[in-house]
Amino acid sequence: MQLHLAVVLLCATAGLFAIAGAEDPYRFFDWNVTFGDIYPLGVRQTGILINGQFPGPDIHSVTNDNLIINVHNSLNEPFLISWSGIQQRRNSYEDGVYGTTCPIPPGKNFTYILQVKDQIGSFFYFPSLAFHKAAGGFGGIRILSRHRIPVPFPDPAGDYTVLIGDWYKSNHTNLKARLDRGKKLPFPDGILINGRGPGGASFNVEQGKTYRLRISNVGLQNSLNFRIQNHRLTLVEVEGTHTLQTIYSSIDLHLGQSCSVLFKADQPAKDYYIAVSTRFTSRVLTSTAILRYSNSAGPVSGPPPGGPTIQIDWSLNQARSIRTNLTASGPRPNPQGSYHYGLINTTRTIRLANSAGQVNGKQRYAVNSVSFVPADTPLKLADYFKIGGVFHVGSISDNPYGGKIYLDTSVMQADYRAFIEIVFQNNENIVQSWHLDGYSFFVVGMDGGQWTTASRREYNLRDAVSRCTTQVYPKSWTAIYVALDNVGMWNLRSEFWARQYLGQQFYLRVYTTSTSLRDEYPIPKNALLCGRASGRHTRPL
Repeated sequence: MQLHLAVVLLCATAGLFAIAGAEDPYRFFDWNVTFGDIYPLGVRQTGILINGQFPGPDIHSVTNDNLIINVHNSLNEPFLISWSGIQQRRNSYEDGVYGTTCPIPPGKNFTYILQVKDQIGSFFYFPSLAFHKAAGGFGGIRILSRHRIPVPFPDPAGDYTVLIGDWYKSNHTNLKARLDRGKKLPFPDGILINGRGPGGASFNVEQGKTYRLRISNVGLQNSLNFRIQNHRLTLVEVEGTHTLQTIYSSIDLHLGQSCSVLFKADQPAKDYYIAVSTRFTSRVLTSTAILRYSNSAGPVSGPPPGGPTIQIDWSLNQARSIRTNLTASGPRPNPQGSYHYGLINTTRTIRLANSAGQVNGKQRYAVNSVSFVPADTPLKLADYFKIGGVFHVGSISDNPYGGKIYLDTSVMQADYRAFIEIVFQNNENIVQSWHLDGYSFFVVGMDGGQWTTASRREYNLRDAVSRCTTQVYPKSWTAIYVALDNVGMWNLRSEFWARQYLGQQFYLRVYTTSTSLRDEYPIPKNALLCGRASGRHTRPL
């Protein structure tokens, strides 16, 4: 009997992971998520810790690795982690947003089964529910190239994760309650660098050596500028794409964006400021970390280096200068430029306009006038089990029509393998930042004013950068091309976190009638079931 039970458990475990691809390596992680006291800006707050760490631990992986991440929810409320930039090929069930994945109940655990299929680069994870992101629970993700794939720069002497973001002294529960009452959030209180306030974080270097920084803006509200006193930054990678190696004195990172820069420790041996400051704000917040040479002759001196503040043209010109390195390999040995996106005809144009307004006396945010409200059941589960009444396809239009904001569980359908154009129109006075789960897209154009068909004459159809998060400047537009090669239910959201929370998001249902495993994996056997999917069955073990 014991032998029979052991065989059953072994088969069950093997079946659970088989979907991820047995030929590629596995990496196992066991995380305990707890509340704990943190003091990033000098006052006690309740933070979200992973294995006692704030920020959470880095995930180190290599292209095609299978990541088995067992998350124990020791909070007193439901919890989910999403994996920004990880494409979840054929497997949106693991995306970790409420439209795809049931929350992990308090006191329970859930094992995410991810594969970083055909990906390289710098990304991050974060908690996706209940404004938890304002309490922490985020960390860096790095995907290294396989040994036989050339990388377009020598191995650096060190490789650091740098998580930057604006921060509030208020607990996330107070911020959430304010939003739930229909109020806007105030201006943040400060900026954190790797979970520390001004002067709290440090990075050690040796003179003459070159280092890589993987920088992610994990904040809630503001674009940020990053710079190092007396050092130049060479951009080498943006969200999984090797870029032309352009040198900058400082670099803008908008909400949800990630990039890698190289810098050489080629200055006199002392300590230097790393400075991060808000962009496009009337009041400028600045925070610092320390770059410390191993043979340092003294502490930092003078004021932190200044950076751009409200200059939009400066940021726009920098964004346009970020281009794909066409001759470098990506996750595969073939050059990144071998995919000629500019020669493919688009089959559909979707125009999306963000807006803000009141609904029933409360603040809401919308896309094409629809302010998203979560259903009682994750949309992907409702789709899989064919549960009616949870959402309806076409609940958001392809084009803005300028009507009043209204509430709905907005889902837009798109055809698998279509090649589409999406235009983000921002008629407001803020910098918007948009992220699409499940995909990278080509940022082919951005400019001020209203987009028209004539704007296509400005598109970069040769070496536009491919990424998963893009900014849209005030009173401006940004256009992207997307090859819809990943079946699933994918969240398209504002990274301005209060706006996302109050409705500025929707789901793109990339659909095919095919039931082949080549197109989409079946529901995971360990999938949590909730809402109207409760009591149903995934698949037999």
